Amino acid sequence: MSAGNDAEADAFLVREAQAGSRAAFDMLVLKYQRRVERLLSRSVRDPADVADLCQETFLAAYRALPAFRGESAFYTWVYRIAINAAKRHHGHRARQRPVESLDEGEGTFGTDPAPSDHATPEALLASRQLARGLDEAVAALAEDQRRALLLREVDGLSYDEIADLMDCPPGTVRSRIFRAREAVASRLRALLGGGGRPW
Repeated sequence: MSAGNDAEADAFLVREAQAGSRAAFDMLVLKYQRRVERLLSRSVRDPADVADLCQETFLAAYRALPAFRGESAFYTWVYRIAINAAKRHHGHRARQRPVESLDEGEGTFGTDPAPSDHATPEALLASRQLARGLDEAVAALAEDQRRALLLREVDGLSYDEIADLMDCPPGTVRSRIFRAREAVASRLRALLGGGGRPW
């Protein structure tokens, strides 16, 4: 399905949900639940909290749906609700212990690689070090650069969608992502002792 058809399908489901169809809203939840959970899990460690915040996000979206005018894509609107839910969650817990900001933390980009049958211990160690270096490079970015980069590379949003989500022009998004990629590439080149760009 093309992006245009996808947006039209969402707009149709939103109209149906606004007219009272719970099934239409349930289809939107099914479509975007995993993406919202991925977004939340970048800043919320406890899977139970992620599930609660995801449910809270869609409940808030359902309640606010009559006011949704379609000026942004449905999932961009839901992402904003999810980000606000995560910030409230962190604010509530701030008195208990320090927390990481949204889109910051271990496992943001790199993952612990699964060993293959042919992987040597040295290769596994190098792969883990590279993944850790990538995570550290992303975590060291300015918040606006990190968020733009993750929305592009992890969530697969377009520049226009990220601009809508971050309330800035698409050119600013392109600049942030360019600077973020350059900063991450520079750190990884230092870690690898030279070599080519990862992007």
